Amino acid sequence: METPTIAPGTTGVGKREGTAPGARNPRTGPPALMAVPALAFFSVFALLPLGGVVVLSLMRWDGIGALSWEGVANWSAVLSDPATYHAIGLSVQVMVFSWLFQTPISLLLGVLVAGRGRYRAVLGVLYFLPLLLSAAAIAIAFKALLDPNFGLSRAFGVQALSQDWLGDPQLVLYVVIFVIAWQFVPFHTLLYQAGVRQIPRQLYEAAEIDGAGRVRQFFSITLPQLRYTILTSSTLMLVGSLTYFDLVFVLTGGGPGNATRFLPLDMYLSGFSNDDMGRASTLAVLLVVAGLALSLGLARLAGFQRGSQLEGA
Repeated sequence: METPTIAPGTTGVGKREGTAPGARNPRTGPPALMAVPALAFFSVFALLPLGGVVVLSLMRWDGIGALSWEGVANWSAVLSDPATYHAIGLSVQVMVFSWLFQTPISLLLGVLVAGRGRYRAVLGVLYFLPLLLSAAAIAIAFKALLDPNFGLSRAFGVQALSQDWLGDPQLVLYVVIFVIAWQFVPFHTLLYQAGVRQIPRQLYEAAEIDGAGRVRQFFSITLPQLRYTILTSSTLMLVGSLTYFDLVFVLTGGGPGNATRFLPLDMYLSGFSNDDMGRASTLAVLLVVAGLALSLGLARLAGFQRGSQLEGA
């Protein structure tokens, strides 16, 4: 039987084995050209509005009338105002305590629901239910539950629950942190669940052969392999703490007094309640700078590099 002749550089199905050196794949283009749509989108919807906010921080504007040039007067007023540092201090407290509260719970729940058991799938669905609710709905629900006259204290008849959780300046900050954690723990649990399922099963099998128990496997395999997931979750958690507004606004309105007037809420109240868009824009720029510095600092501190979780393990 005669063997069919195949032209050099082609395969038996009539396709070329590859392109000539230096030839461009027709489905791709220059890298710079391919990035133009993303860069244009980012410039229009991120850089341009940010530039407008920077300009407004140098103006006096009540939101309706004409703009007037103020220069650095807004910055001087904001940086010399004790209320600004009070709001910054509250934001830092929320950032730290939220991280300390959410991280271990999210990590343990993520490891739990990463298993293949049927009951774990059911628990996973229950844990993720808060992700389906809006921040305003969560705030309204907890505001009703924590009401000292008609909330949990009346439902269960427990006297310890009858205190004014949202009216006590000593308690309200921690109550807000708890509600924030209730809302966002499911999201970070999902991140850790995905991270755990990417860890090769062979590592656990080898550890079991060596006699390592569940606790030893968790600290020697799971935690080291999740270092990039922990970094991602922590970055989202800490930087996200600078954007808490809607939940706090509905739940406490910044009260009692200024006990929960975090920096984002202070920005909103300055602009839309006090009609001072210059101060509000200045606070917005501070939030952007703080968020950018925090995310870059976390990446540098953790020595983040692109690559697999297995690299350097």
